[in-house]
Amino acid sequence: MYEKTFPNKRFRLTLEFLKKHVDPSESILDLGVKNPFSEILISEGYKVENTKGEDLDENRSTIENSNAKVVTALEIFEHLLSPYEVLKSIKANKLVISVPLKLWFASAYKNEYDKWDRHYHEFEDWQLDWLLEKTGWTIKDRAKWTNPVKKLGIRPILRQFTNRYYIVYAERNPK
Repeated sequence: MYEKTFPNKRFRLTLEFLKKHVDPSESILDLGVKNPFSEILISEGYKVENTKGEDLDENRSTIENSNAKVVTALEIFEHLLSPYEVLKSIKANKLVISVPLKLWFASAYKNEYDKWDRHYHEFEDWQLDWLLEKTGWTIKDRAKWTNPVKKLGIRPILRQFTNRYYIVYAERNPK
């Protein structure tokens, strides 16, 4: 269904990972505006509500007022100044989060023309693990994958075997 090309490879692997841990009967709050992947989830039978584009560093009311059983944060935390506060405000007991990994051979992504389309954080896997631990989550499963590009050069060759995405399924620690 989803080919092995970007972003279809990312979508396919994210969907496979999510299906392992989230039943379609569980409601999902997807952090970020409605997007092509939230449409895929809906087409797969999931009940998905998205945040409305508010600055989650400043306004977490949608998260705090949600009764969703699961929160997904798919390539969103790298754009936040304080993912710690967002993680602390989640009421759901299940979390699926994916982030782009920091690459030693490439600078953090920055769009000069769009202040929201920038990466404030590019995580190493241990940093996201630690952030989740500090905010009361236990990682139950994790996966990584590459993001090959069809260009010539050293960096495109490195992207063939260097993991770019990291995804985790976590559950809230009992209080």
